[in-house]
Amino acid sequence: MKRIFQYLKKYAFLAFISPLLMIGEVAADLCLPKLMSIIVDCGITGGVDIADSKLGSTVMRIVFGEGSYTSMQIIITFGILMLLIVLVGGFFGVMCAYTAAKASQSLGHDLRCDAYEKVMSLSIEQTDKFTTGSLVTRMTNDISMIINFVEMFLRILVRSPMFFVGGLVMLLSLNISFSLVLLCALPVLVIMLIFVLGKAIPIYSKLQTKLDRLNCVVQENVTGARVIKAYVKEEYEGDRFDKANADLRDTNIRVQRIMAIMHPVLMIVMNAAIIAVIYIGGWQIDNVAGTGMTAGTVMAAITYITQVIMSIMMMTHMFQSVSRAMASVKRVNEILDTDPVIVSGSVTEADSDIAVSFENVSFKYPGSIGKPILSDVSFKVRRGETFAIIGATGSGKTSLVRLIPRFYDATEGEIRIDGVPVKELDLDYLRHKISYVMQKSELFSGTVAENIRWGKEDATDDEVIEAARVAQTEQFILGLNDGYNDMIAEKGASLSGGQKQRMSIARAIVRKPEILILDDATSALDLSTEAKLTSALREKMSGTTVIMIAQRIASVKNADRIAVIENGTIKDCAPHDVLMQTSETYRDIYNSQMKNGGEQA
Repeated sequence: MKRIFQYLKKYAFLAFISPLLMIGEVAADLCLPKLMSIIVDCGITGGVDIADSKLGSTVMRIVFGEGSYTSMQIIITFGILMLLIVLVGGFFGVMCAYTAAKASQSLGHDLRCDAYEKVMSLSIEQTDKFTTGSLVTRMTNDISMIINFVEMFLRILVRSPMFFVGGLVMLLSLNISFSLVLLCALPVLVIMLIFVLGKAIPIYSKLQTKLDRLNCVVQENVTGARVIKAYVKEEYEGDRFDKANADLRDTNIRVQRIMAIMHPVLMIVMNAAIIAVIYIGGWQIDNVAGTGMTAGTVMAAITYITQVIMSIMMMTHMFQSVSRAMASVKRVNEILDTDPVIVSGSVTEADSDIAVSFENVSFKYPGSIGKPILSDVSFKVRRGETFAIIGATGSGKTSLVRLIPRFYDATEGEIRIDGVPVKELDLDYLRHKISYVMQKSELFSGTVAENIRWGKEDATDDEVIEAARVAQTEQFILGLNDGYNDMIAEKGASLSGGQKQRMSIARAIVRKPEILILDDATSALDLSTEAKLTSALREKMSGTTVIMIAQRIASVKNADRIAVIENGTIKDCAPHDVLMQTSETYRDIYNSQMKNGGEQA
């Protein structure tokens, strides 16, 4: 919770003035019952002479001067005074609500920005550990809980204790015998409060975990809707959702059932206290002379005792909010306290004829057991060279190229970019050098042009069109209703696999990178389109270093060099013609693909 109040320091003025404004509102509310008792006793029933009321006589002298006053004068004067106090209290209340909301929402904005920035700085392994659904819940629901707590803290923190203390003082100032009512009522309320919160607080932390699970299931079902429909798994996934949803519902009902005890108990105690006040007041009026007990005093006492008990209810809600906020603060702090595994270096300049080099690199995924994914990998890629990687599924091809932009760090050995160890390079500088087209194409909701410009924000229309032409995507773009201004659905759902791949390649090309990584990025393209794409890349991006992964010999045979990777180790590395003579593994791949004229060499 300490960190939350550190965020609040930036809005210290709002946080300071909000409770002060609340003091004004509460003070106004506490004055009203006393003024009402004067109206009843001195104006309506006439049981008390206005001169016997110090406050009443003072007000009347200020308004009318010395003399005698009619009942109507007393009623109208104090009625107007009550109205003015209500208006003043209402002003303080509105301003308190505004300042508290502004401070809490501003704190939430800053907290959410920092949490988002931290999530973006985490490595892939760290975000996978949290899970996407949990991160979404923490940055939305959990921070909303914190905002609600801060707003309530700035308002109720002053309002409840002041109502409690002020109500007690005003109640006892009316008649000391009313203390008997409080001595009976307060212990009951305190015991109930301790019991309810002791049961409810542990459950609140579980609620957020249940919500995480539900969000994960929903996200998986929405993103995987096509697979679910294709395999007719709607009923199975529906059962999974129902289970997670029911789990969240049952936990919510469980905690709400406990909290539901509070309101009826408070109402019973409050009404019992009101009856006791009326009884004590009525008995003293009838049987005890000289106590000063009047009908107005009883009415004021009823209001004050109601305020005291309602302040306890407000404090209960405050404790409830605190318990939920504490669970949320803990979850948000887990994000903010996580140090990125991938730490940026400081070097922002590098130049060498060797664009990429691996020196005895080994790698295994964090937390995995068994032998490394990559073992003792060494190679060099010269600037402007096209370097291809081919191998069986699971041989480590994608894991290898993920090390270049530092999605992960090598377990052993060293990777250099332009002659500088990759760990010493500034991360932004490193990744601005690279365009990475992944196996799974990720597009965003927006126009075609906006998706291509995602690679280079300030790209001109001509640059966007040129990138589309090189990526062999212009033809299908022009066939869309609005061409480059046509809207693409979320995740590119409105496009085919090949179209999404070419869009992703166009997005990478428009950036004009020094290093272009194609991670099996042409697997959905036919050989004719792929050949045109490769030819256009050579012509338009001759100075760019291209590292490409492919499954097909036809995709890589024109590369300057081809690395054959097997079981995480590079077995051979040479041009196509040389490999056909020297590499048995490469020949096996070639023969398996080319037999029966399956593909043209």
